[in-house]
Amino acid sequence: MADDTITSEHNPDVLSCLANLSNDEVFTPPAIVNQMLDMLPQKLFRNPDTTFLDPACKTGVFLREIAKRLIHGLEKKIPDLQERVDHIFQKQLFGIAITEMTGLLSRRGVYCSKYPNKKYSVTRFRNAEGNIRFRNVNHSWENGRCKYCGISQETILGGDERGSTLEAHAYEWIHTLNPEEIFKMKFDVIISNPPYQLSDGGQKASATPIYQMFIRQAKKLMPRYLSMVVPARWYSGGRGLESFREEMLNDKRLRILYDFTDSNDCFPGVDIAGGICYFLWNRDSEGDCEVVNVHNNKTTSTMRSLNKYDVFIRDSEAISVIEKVQHLEKEFYSSRASSQKPFGLRTYVKPYSNGDITLRYNGGKGPFLRSDVTSNTDWIDKWKVIMSYLTYDHAGRADKDGRRKIFSTMEVLPPKNVCTETYLVIDCFETEDEANNLYNYLRTSFVRFLVAQRTSTQHISKNSFSFVPVQDFSKPWTDEELYAKYDLTEEEIAFIDSMIRPMDLDGGDDDVD
Repeated sequence: MADDTITSEHNPDVLSCLANLSNDEVFTPPAIVNQMLDMLPQKLFRNPDTTFLDPACKTGVFLREIAKRLIHGLEKKIPDLQERVDHIFQKQLFGIAITEMTGLLSRRGVYCSKYPNKKYSVTRFRNAEGNIRFRNVNHSWENGRCKYCGISQETILGGDERGSTLEAHAYEWIHTLNPEEIFKMKFDVIISNPPYQLSDGGQKASATPIYQMFIRQAKKLMPRYLSMVVPARWYSGGRGLESFREEMLNDKRLRILYDFTDSNDCFPGVDIAGGICYFLWNRDSEGDCEVVNVHNNKTTSTMRSLNKYDVFIRDSEAISVIEKVQHLEKEFYSSRASSQKPFGLRTYVKPYSNGDITLRYNGGKGPFLRSDVTSNTDWIDKWKVIMSYLTYDHAGRADKDGRRKIFSTMEVLPPKNVCTETYLVIDCFETEDEANNLYNYLRTSFVRFLVAQRTSTQHISKNSFSFVPVQDFSKPWTDEELYAKYDLTEEEIAFIDSMIRPMDLDGGDDDVD
């Protein structure tokens, strides 16, 4: 075997091209893989006993880039190239493919042959899969859902005429209680870009996150190091991620966290709401975490504890603003904003031909019956400020200038008006002036900046307002007055301006679906 079979570089890299093809199970660009590998102690690549596992192989790029480092790092200990390659691929690198196709693709990328027991493989195994395995695992159904991953049985086996031919997505790594039995060995490093979600059989192709299952399963094996690249939506929980968020924020072994507000900065051409992140977990080291935030072509790095708040504050510069507000205030809008369905009316509820009050729904207004309101009936005859539960800017996705707007539709509803669950009620008042003053307060950059710290999904909830202080709304508020009240510095004000797009006081927001 010629040396250049292993060491030659190709430009353009086919894996860089593949990295832009999928938004569901995202292929990883080699540049990101190497940034993740850079977080590891480099002495690992000079040790012939270090073992590596990718439990969610798609292209084999993680194992391939690790192999490159090992081939260089072990040169002095194993001078013969073929002997070195055989040792690395057969003793140090292991993978689990997520589908049969990605198993073939991974073996081709790592061994230079889909079948590493054939003559074209850079190392010869006795079997046709080498150390990159794929098993066609079955789901385990309980009450219509898989007990491991939670996917709906109907999604896989029915409800779609193609159901019997669709990939089952029963990933081997998360469909066992004993992952250590797969290879019957321990690993020094587990590193991967796992699948992000599975269809849960809900309306509008809703999906349940599963990447947290891959992380939890990896921790069961207690590797020395764990690194995965996943969506950043876990920062604020939701969709079953609350307990996972709590685990991550309280795990002192999480030592490095790279945070990309815009997923395009990590995966060019791929749009993932809320951004993306990758991390390094160190089994044998505890302490503060190095948080590296990449936003709008700017990179900032700080050492801090992750569990100071119940959500992850991705911008370190925001913490000083939050602390100043909390030092002065005791009441925040999470205690006043409504939960979902503020009046008990679902999104599909529509106006009647006649009624004694007015219904605000997505698409307009119309007559409705007071007697059909099932929740918060005491709000009906008050002035209300309502807001769409969907963000304006696709969760953490900024505009071309790197700034977010956060809120979409906002309105002041007069007495005898109610709304469907398309909207949240932020507060109610006896007077129109108070309602208008809250409306304009919500439009300030100050308020939207505070909400942004808790909003990494497409939805706004009452908890999104946990950092927003309640004010005296007998008077209007401006950003300048708020900055002065909380003694913000010029640097803090400039940071808010760099993050939040101004909203005109005359409104003009788009409606939502």
